[in-house]
Amino acid sequence: MLHPRIQEVTERVIERSKATRQAYLARIQQAKKQTRVRAGLGCGNLAHVMAACSSSDKARLKEDEQPNLAIINSYNDMLSAHEPYKEYPDLIKAVANKFDATAQVAGGVPAMCDGVTQGRDGMELSLFSRDVIAMSTAVALSHDVFDGVFCLGVCDKIVPGLLIGALSFGHLPIFFLPAGPMQSGIPNKEKARIRQKFAQGLVSREELLEAESASYHSAGTCTFYGTANSNQMLMEIMGLHLPGSSFINPYTELRDGLTASAVETMLTQLLDGKSGNALADIVSEKTVINGLVGLLSTGGSTNHAIHLVAMAKAAGVQITWKDMADLSEVVPLLTRIYPNGHADVNHFQAAGGMGFLMRELRDGGFLHNDVKTIVGEGLDSYTMEPLLDINSNVIISDNQGPAKVKWVPVPENSLDEEVLRPVANPFNKQGGLQLLNGNLGKAVIKVSAVQEQHQTVTAPAKVFSSQSELQEAFTAGKLNQDFIAVIKEQGPKAKGMPELHKLTPVMATLQDQGFKVAIVTDGRMSGASGKVPAAIHLAPEAVEGGAIAKVHEGDLITLNAPKGELVLHVSDEEMAQRELQLSPQSQTFGTGRELFSGFRHVVSSADQGACSFGIEE
Repeated sequence: MLHPRIQEVTERVIERSKATRQAYLARIQQAKKQTRVRAGLGCGNLAHVMAACSSSDKARLKEDEQPNLAIINSYNDMLSAHEPYKEYPDLIKAVANKFDATAQVAGGVPAMCDGVTQGRDGMELSLFSRDVIAMSTAVALSHDVFDGVFCLGVCDKIVPGLLIGALSFGHLPIFFLPAGPMQSGIPNKEKARIRQKFAQGLVSREELLEAESASYHSAGTCTFYGTANSNQMLMEIMGLHLPGSSFINPYTELRDGLTASAVETMLTQLLDGKSGNALADIVSEKTVINGLVGLLSTGGSTNHAIHLVAMAKAAGVQITWKDMADLSEVVPLLTRIYPNGHADVNHFQAAGGMGFLMRELRDGGFLHNDVKTIVGEGLDSYTMEPLLDINSNVIISDNQGPAKVKWVPVPENSLDEEVLRPVANPFNKQGGLQLLNGNLGKAVIKVSAVQEQHQTVTAPAKVFSSQSELQEAFTAGKLNQDFIAVIKEQGPKAKGMPELHKLTPVMATLQDQGFKVAIVTDGRMSGASGKVPAAIHLAPEAVEGGAIAKVHEGDLITLNAPKGELVLHVSDEEMAQRELQLSPQSQTFGTGRELFSGFRHVVSSADQGACSFGIEE
């Protein structure tokens, strides 16, 4: 039976979303009624569609009887997680041709690496890029000559942007194809240790680079459980990946077999006269709740406190941070993956992976089973894991293609309960994210990585306008005390809400030295943020007149994660006086200032998804 809290939150989301969801589905229904667009194209239009195609593909497109598949690719060879996508289009096209169908790369989307732009001006464009990706996806599909879509994306803003854009064409079957994590490098605990030593000046830059390169060492997703791997978990638990496909390493037979199997699955659905489940039918209120449960049960990235709100909004579904907090009170924490523990996603996969996690959550009453997925109805298929079927091969063109894949039940028990646990024996009875409220506003905190003794801090404020200011104060020896770092003017309207990941080694070092420290900011921390308590995404932000703009050096602040409190110990009268004395917020912008200016005026606050599009009432 479904847990009463899951049912309660779902019902209120359905009620809250009634008008916007109906408006979205009405648009999708209208699109479904239209005949295939290619049948009505003028000769000039069709000639453009197939101008660069092979003669055989031109013949198929002229006949207009077989499916034509779109590929939206985020490939670049600077971003390790997306480098494997270079070869995906050729494989997709080869499998499509086996079915006498066609596939075309409809468009590419930008895919920046936050690991490169951390602490740089380019990070100001990071969150903005999500809406650019959404728009780019919709532009590519606006050619309207496709019967199905494959979205190729892994990291941070890329998957949310792809899904937001794809939902505009939600009448089509749309599959997401993962690329998989790189093989494990040096242990994450060792990497974190060297980072902290570098922050203290105890190791050289050469030693730091050697450690980082031993961690980020090959093609594939970074192996910690940050936003990229949280994206992959979400796509699977929401039924948009093939079962068990999220965390299979790139350039393996199984990875290629899963990609080929995804193409076969879509084409079989299309050619059998069954349209399959359209994206709009899959991404429902219940699917979104399943995504939230997955995020909480794995201690996923805090970035999804923003992204998932925006993704749901694109489907007409309205969720709030209160929904997340209420679910977090009852959803058990079942994984320990760095930064919530020492294991990486390869260890999680080996211990039982998504199939074990989803079976436990579903059987424990935490997931809706009456949902649609890209492979059918319900979640039974998602309690299975893929293996190579060594007795069979897919034959594509004149060559032998990837090995076939078969699905088998996941292990009955976790193979490593230090990494993955059953519902009956969770790491914590509550989920990994918590909502904070108080006179400073509302914020999100990731508690799954913070030890209990550090989850409550009362200390004087030290106020900064950038993470570099805090780093300079640390280097000068000015932070050897209990304090709460208040980093303001980092929100979506101020400068695109850059991640403030460089705060982590400094603050972790001070915490290890015995000081009681915490962070309060209207900006973001990375999905890899760890053991220091951080109240992030604070809304309203400073440039909107939020209370964070009125915090003075030395003000006493309490961050109490267990009670969900964020309190500035300053009287209402004093705050009113500060309101009168408030000086205009600084407007310091770096790379992309002109490009970002239009976004800045229309972007919503963090708790509304920090997006530049609305929903129809």
